[in-house]
Amino acid sequence: MNIIIGFLSGVAASMGLGGGFVLIIYLTVFAESDQLTAQGVNLLFFLPIALISLIIHAKNRLIEWKILPLLIITGLVGVLAGTFISKIISVELLQKLFASMLVFVGVKELFHKNLPKSIDK
Repeated sequence: MNIIIGFLSGVAASMGLGGGFVLIIYLTVFAESDQLTAQGVNLLFFLPIALISLIIHAKNRLIEWKILPLLIITGLVGVLAGTFISKIISVELLQKLFASMLVFVGVKELFHKNLPKSIDK
């Protein structure tokens, strides 16, 4: 079962479909891991998936290299802030915040209109 969940999470994550939430839900509900451990495993799991996706997207010329340094820096600051905050708040609150975020994103996606995008190269 772990191999199947890992594979499905990897496929979804590489397509930008939120494979991380699948992995976290599996780890917390079915594997009975605590929330912080599940989030840590998810972050470690994400690194090789992100690298492979970056290589594929770079090959297909889908990366805006000019903004990449800013995104990396702000992403690292966000990771540090999130790690610090997760140590301060209770696990129960962390679980409720995560569940709220999932509901918010799910509702937003239900009512989101797909607008045509133009790609400037």
